[in-house]
Amino acid sequence: MAAALYRLRPQCYLSFVLALAHNDRPDDSAHDREERAMAFFKRELGPIERFENALKEKLAARQKLADRLSIAETELAEKRAAAERLAVAGATAARLDRADADMRAVEERTKTWRAALAEYDEQVASAERALADAKAQRERDTMADQIEAMAAAIERAAPGFDTGATALVEAVTKAALSIPEATRFSTNVDAVRREVLSAADLMCWELRSAAVRTRAGNANLASLTLSESEQPPSSEIERQLIYTLHPLLWREDGEVRKVPAFTLVGLPKALLTVALQHQHVDHLNARRVQTLMHLHGSAGLGEPETDDPQLVDLDALLAEEQQTAQANVA
Repeated sequence: MAAALYRLRPQCYLSFVLALAHNDRPDDSAHDREERAMAFFKRELGPIERFENALKEKLAARQKLADRLSIAETELAEKRAAAERLAVAGATAARLDRADADMRAVEERTKTWRAALAEYDEQVASAERALADAKAQRERDTMADQIEAMAAAIERAAPGFDTGATALVEAVTKAALSIPEATRFSTNVDAVRREVLSAADLMCWELRSAAVRTRAGNANLASLTLSESEQPPSSEIERQLIYTLHPLLWREDGEVRKVPAFTLVGLPKALLTVALQHQHVDHLNARRVQTLMHLHGSAGLGEPETDDPQLVDLDALLAEEQQTAQANVA
């Protein structure tokens, strides 16, 4: 033990010496001081280790009972065989009574051990379930920690993005010369900056909510990864991240896309104006969107049915707007 003490860090060794000096008494034995010294370095067991130790103890106790039961069953078989031999040989009633009494005593003991073994089987099963639950909780905690780390990383990166985007905007707005192309560029950058920061806030909130659900065992882990059908659409179409207020439908590359209400979606910018005008969508930084996100999240309520009366065909709505505009011009 002395050799182990020299390997301690100086501050740990000093704490150990002070603890011994404080606890030592004149009437203490060397054994008592040794026990207190070992208790000083004793590590507190985690939940899984405690359940593993409990399971080992239950299994060891069960094995002892099983051994006792085996011995009792062997003895019972011998007693029965002896009683049978006496009965066949025509032994006296007194000998048969003694043999029967011995057999019954062993039989009662066997029943007691068998009942105790069945009880320990239940305790072992309960300990195994507790250990499995503890391991599952550890896995959930690990995943929740990773989700929270992702949210923290986004929060740390967001200010850098904000600073960079703001510098780009100021490079144009604070210049002495005004050029239309540069002004449009700065306006677009500023809009993207606000949208990304709002989306980052939403993402961090969703990640932390997912971490809480994961830690509590209420999260659908499959929803944390996108399936093939949920992968983002091709980036060839210019899009804007928007929040839906009603179920929407539009067509891309010959395919019909349908999204439910209360969904975060990249909407083609060609449909954005008409969708905003009729209040079927709204920007992420809108106050009502923040409220709806807290109420419904951003994953929607499942893909809407084709015959859903609330389903809005954005292509048809855009075509109607264009026809009305042409009629007004004519």
